[in-house]
Amino acid sequence: MPSGEYLRYVALGDSQTEGLGDGNDTVGLRGFADRLAEHLAAVNPGLRYANLAVRGRVTGQVRTEQLGPALALRPDLVTIVAGVNDLLRPRFNAAEVARHLEEMFAALTAAGAHVVTLTFPDVGKIAPLARPIRSRVFDLNAHIRAAASRHGVTVAETGRQAVATDPRLWTADRLHASPLGHERIAAAVAQAINLPGSDDSWTLPLPPQTVPGGWQAAGTELRWAAAFLGPWLGRRLRGQSSGDGRTAKRPHLLPLSATPGSPADTGQRECS
Repeated sequence: MPSGEYLRYVALGDSQTEGLGDGNDTVGLRGFADRLAEHLAAVNPGLRYANLAVRGRVTGQVRTEQLGPALALRPDLVTIVAGVNDLLRPRFNAAEVARHLEEMFAALTAAGAHVVTLTFPDVGKIAPLARPIRSRVFDLNAHIRAAASRHGVTVAETGRQAVATDPRLWTADRLHASPLGHERIAAAVAQAINLPGSDDSWTLPLPPQTVPGGWQAAGTELRWAAAFLGPWLGRRLRGQSSGDGRTAKRPHLLPLSATPGSPADTGQRECS
């Protein structure tokens, strides 16, 4: 498909695609997928956009719950971003995660969609206490690249850019991108698909900032562990997920200006 000529964009994934870290459940979530849809709509005002992502989902759940609905919408552009929730679990298997991703890649590309995915940054540089799992990130990225190559999937290499580990691109929990982080991810995808008006400015570093000293940094790590890591581990031990009871925020293809359930939603529920 010629660059930029996308009219049916569907986003699959977990909390990053849902938009956590960019807005909240009261005012609404934006996120990189919404931001990318805005870039797309600027080129093609007739764009319709669906977001099937649900926070807390592992890759197998994304495939099971979101692939069928995505195919039914007959998209011409799809983003699939998943795997972080898998690599945080004790029994992480990069090949198994990649198998679920590859099944989605194969099905959606066979249906004629241009599929785009991402690589993930070095978590050890974002959260020093997460250094023990950084090898998992590198392993997962290698599997993503290999699976994408086999199916002609475009990879936005956010994981290879130094700016991706700047703490200002992440929220206080260090797991979800900040509004600026979501903005950079959207710009990375736009460049990866050669969207008119896109460029590599998303890779540029932010202005220098003061680096905290040793004791201050250690205190920051301890506060992060108490505020975010501890509660997250507690949910895992109880078998709970942040996405329990939640459904997709935008399950139907709608014009970007329309909100789900609004009058503009009428007539958009079919897949025509």
